[in-house]
Amino acid sequence: MDSRIGLSPPPSLAALTAAGPIALFLDFDGTLVELAPRPDAIEPRPGLAERLARLGDRLDMRCALVSGRALSDIERHIGPLPIAAAGSHGTDIRDADGNTQGEVPSGLPPVIERELREFATEHDLDYEAKPHGGALHYRSNPACGDVARQFAETLALAHGWTAQHGKCVVELIANGANKGAAVFALMETAAFAGSRPFFIGDDLTDEAGFLACADLGGAGILVGDREPTRARYHLPDVASVHAWLDL
Repeated sequence: MDSRIGLSPPPSLAALTAAGPIALFLDFDGTLVELAPRPDAIEPRPGLAERLARLGDRLDMRCALVSGRALSDIERHIGPLPIAAAGSHGTDIRDADGNTQGEVPSGLPPVIERELREFATEHDLDYEAKPHGGALHYRSNPACGDVARQFAETLALAHGWTAQHGKCVVELIANGANKGAAVFALMETAAFAGSRPFFIGDDLTDEAGFLACADLGGAGILVGDREPTRARYHLPDVASVHAWLDL
């Protein structure tokens, strides 16, 4: 075992695929790219989209990005996505050919967005508008984390939405939106059917993906050290994820 949380590294990708077809679900921030003080400050590895395309080819396209970011935002940073993807916490799903699966996500009601923006301005936080909702980022002002989380929980409860917590961020999203639901939806498609799913992620929002993969006979792979977790395996950092995937 190689981590403080007592999880072993996953078997090699070659070993997993030798035992039968697998599917990979990959978080973006903190998994494929290093975290940054602000969402727009990330610095993806050059040629990341092309590397993901080659990974998809190796897995017969049973590979998908599953992120809290909007897909359009990811593409703004790395270019057109060459594999299946689920953005906005699973509310915006498309296949590898770019065809949308299910309904297009709806945005926040104006009253909720206005309150989030005003709160962000008053507390020197970063507000991020998303197709599925809105996020308060407090990485640049961590002292406001508790009050931001409490405010978001209260606001969500008042309007029938859900507050979802991550690393230095709290988001308001529609009820039922999560990465586990995205895994189940993609696994029902022809491209992913019959495979064992593995989810790689670092954040609290990825736990739903870990659980979904476990329910379907696969497992979660946690990036970094965090407890508790439903993951079975562990990789220490973004660089190790790239090495394990042979990107």
